[in-house]
Amino acid sequence: MTSRPYTPPPRWRCVIVTRAENPLWQTVTGSDIDAAWLADRRSIAATCISEVLGTFALVFFSAGAVAVDAASDGAVTPVGMGLAAGLVVVAVIFGLGHVSGAHINPVVTLAFRLSGRIGSLRALVYVMAQLAGSVLAGLAIVAIVGDAGDAGATAPRIGGVEAALLAEIILAFFLVLVLLGVATDERAQGSFAAIAVGSYVGLAILAWGPVGNASMNPARSLGPAIFGGEWSAHWIYWVGPIAGSILAVLIYALLRSRRSPDAHSS
Repeated sequence: MTSRPYTPPPRWRCVIVTRAENPLWQTVTGSDIDAAWLADRRSIAATCISEVLGTFALVFFSAGAVAVDAASDGAVTPVGMGLAAGLVVVAVIFGLGHVSGAHINPVVTLAFRLSGRIGSLRALVYVMAQLAGSVLAGLAIVAIVGDAGDAGATAPRIGGVEAALLAEIILAFFLVLVLLGVATDERAQGSFAAIAVGSYVGLAILAWGPVGNASMNPARSLGPAIFGGEWSAHWIYWVGPIAGSILAVLIYALLRSRRSPDAHSS
């Protein structure tokens, strides 16, 4: 009797995303990837909507948890904030990863541009969509919670500006390193990638949130800053994650160039 390959039931097809199906794993370099993408208007619209919705969800749940915690005198708790941020990342990657790759973070898009996985024009469109989603989420948080908690805006706390900046650089560095690893390692699977990234985000917020909210994402910080009116040292949440992302791309490229020929045999 010949065995048939397992075919998942239709209800699971939307969450089992293979490397070939997910644009996040594509490694086409140069301008060709932009040319192919621009040739399909429906694809452009779908990816834009995906990044807007994905970033909206990320900010709505992660910043929203901070705002609700402030409005409810600590009902959410720091653990709840970390879980909210980590779980929404997992959910968004599962739900929208097959459409746009679910970058939902300008520094992730920057990393994939620098490593040659998307073109410049596509990267710009992604970032604009992410910022739009962030602004809409900030508006939604204020509409629901009001002024309490400054819409979950990020700001330096323990150690001041210097500590928050250093934390953002380091946390974004490891975030991008994890993403590049699961995107390029042939042993990584799409479903495990979502869990790896979401787990890291939750862990970072649990461990380092009290220093400066552990944003790691300019889009996470922008919308809440606009509607929460919290602009103190807002530049940290751009400079830190961008610097960490660039450093991670450089280090990861060096690690892969030094990898032994039989690195995948183990």
